Amino acid sequence: MAQDIFDKIKQNRGPIGQFAKGVHGYFTFPKLEGEIGNKMIFRGKECLVWSVNNYLGLANHPEVREADAKAAADWGMAYPMGSRMMTGQTSEHEALENELSDFMEMEDTILLNFGYQGMVSAIDALVDRNDVIVYDSESHACILDGMRLHVGKRLVFQHNDMESFDKQMERATKLADQTNGGILVITEGVFGMAGDQGRLKDIVEFRKSGKYDFRLFVDDAHGFGTVGEKGQGSGEEQGVHQEIDVLFGTFAKSMASIGAFICAKEHIVEYLRYNMRSQMFAKSLPMPLVVGARKRLELLRTNPDHKNNLWKIATALQEGLKEVGFDLGVTNSAVTPVFLKGNLAEATNMTFDLRENYNIFCSIVIYPVVPKDVIMLRLIPTAVHTLEDVQYTIDTFVKVKEKLDKGEYKAEELAAVEVDKK
Repeated sequence: MAQDIFDKIKQNRGPIGQFAKGVHGYFTFPKLEGEIGNKMIFRGKECLVWSVNNYLGLANHPEVREADAKAAADWGMAYPMGSRMMTGQTSEHEALENELSDFMEMEDTILLNFGYQGMVSAIDALVDRNDVIVYDSESHACILDGMRLHVGKRLVFQHNDMESFDKQMERATKLADQTNGGILVITEGVFGMAGDQGRLKDIVEFRKSGKYDFRLFVDDAHGFGTVGEKGQGSGEEQGVHQEIDVLFGTFAKSMASIGAFICAKEHIVEYLRYNMRSQMFAKSLPMPLVVGARKRLELLRTNPDHKNNLWKIATALQEGLKEVGFDLGVTNSAVTPVFLKGNLAEATNMTFDLRENYNIFCSIVIYPVVPKDVIMLRLIPTAVHTLEDVQYTIDTFVKVKEKLDKGEYKAEELAAVEVDKK
């Protein structure tokens, strides 16, 4: 007799879902309320927040709020109706794509409704069963899900390990020769957990040397707007911006909005427009999001103070944490991971202490994202944080690390939290 699929999910709740009853509404699905900024409301009280990807502080910028409000009043959320291929094309959508192309100094751009959805669909469109994908082991979930649709071979190289990359490219080349296919290398500009940049320059050198022939697809969600002199991202920072064949960016971080884009040569973008199923069969981005994105891009392009303020805070936070002995790994972006030693129960108790007694809200990352017995607290500095916020956080982290080292967070069970389930 076939097993009932609902009985199966009762028995196996998933690696995170198994803890849902104890953590939902606090450690998972927490409610941060109030205006997006350095301080927000968590469970009725103000907390210093380091968990919102509002890198440039544009979420509540007065010009952005004004543009969003006017666009909503002028257009509503319904217009345009239908997919862009059918009835959802507008001059505003085209203008945003052209402005992104100009800013990124790339030939053409296609807008995406959502970054995750767009990445999955772009990978599906670009490769067929004869092609081989070679990707970094710490690639984002959207990349992994995109590769699930790929019916050809896919090979993974160890994170930012060029020796491993070389070996996998050698294998990929042999496979592609057998199938008469091509090779697509996928990596990230800035890895969102550890904060290190992908080794784009080194990867490009393999191609320049003539050793391997491949196309390079870079997910620069965390790099766009934050790194590079102009804010074009990790490729600009590493001097290989024009060597990237397909460049993905999102509005969900530096732009503080919804949507994403892909820049590439004109013929590649045209191909994607007519072959990306997620865009062909999905409603066009609503007009307020498009108009709002144009205003955000204008501020990103014309006012370097936003990025300068971000890096003033990021530098002070990272240097300050290192000075008092914290391990930040190998980050070379604004993403600031703090690595500590401890188990799941210690991680939850420490996070509870930070939130309830020190009013600091930051993300907690545990196994399997990081190795067992490692706790990673991930901080996202923004342009709207202050140096006072930085100093308070450093002082607090010193205190909680002392508690952790003394065993004060040890427990047999996770921190028990009474959460309003409404």
